[in-house]
Amino acid sequence: MSTLFSNRTEAGRALAARLAHLAGDDPVVLGLPRGGVVVAVEVARTLGASLDVLVVRKLGVPRQPELAMGAIAEAGVRLVSEDVVRSACVTADVLAEVERRERDLLRQRLRLLRGDRPPVSLANRAVVVVDDGIATGSTVRVACAAARARGAVRILVAAPVAPPDTPERLRGAADDVVLLHTPEPFLAIGPFYRDFSQISDAEVVDALQLVTRTEP
Repeated sequence: MSTLFSNRTEAGRALAARLAHLAGDDPVVLGLPRGGVVVAVEVARTLGASLDVLVVRKLGVPRQPELAMGAIAEAGVRLVSEDVVRSACVTADVLAEVERRERDLLRQRLRLLRGDRPPVSLANRAVVVVDDGIATGSTVRVACAAARARGAVRILVAAPVAPPDTPERLRGAADDVVLLHTPEPFLAIGPFYRDFSQISDAEVVDALQLVTRTEP
């Protein structure tokens, strides 16, 4: 397995070059925190596009928080895996409590990362959903559903690296998928970056402020 990018900024510039043809479409670029926002900054700069953050929260199984039984996002979007809920014996009351807790955290994260800025309107807009890499695609699927619920008419998912079957996994969620590298085997995102250090919330806030554009 070889390193593909020195860091997320370099990956973002490479991805932006691949997407440069979208500049005339006036898209909105949505970065998935935390690392995806750093990549999205470079894409938004190249396209001269508005940049916003799109937060997704996983619904973890109680006592097995790493096992996702679903996910939520803005606009009331909620995707639940009935198979996981059933196999983990999660009751409707427990699922509702987990979702309530994660909704509270979602609102807190949005206030922290967006500050007082209103979300960029996606109504009748093309949207580019950007992450620093895609593993299973579950988070990106929820992000696409949230963008669609907020009025996006076309959704393109873009990432520097992902498994080869990612376009198939995202069928029905995204209208198009752009990936720079689809290595096989694919075990994790981190090994494809020389520097894949954790991004802080403060760095995400700073990155979002780097790209400013007044919406009409």
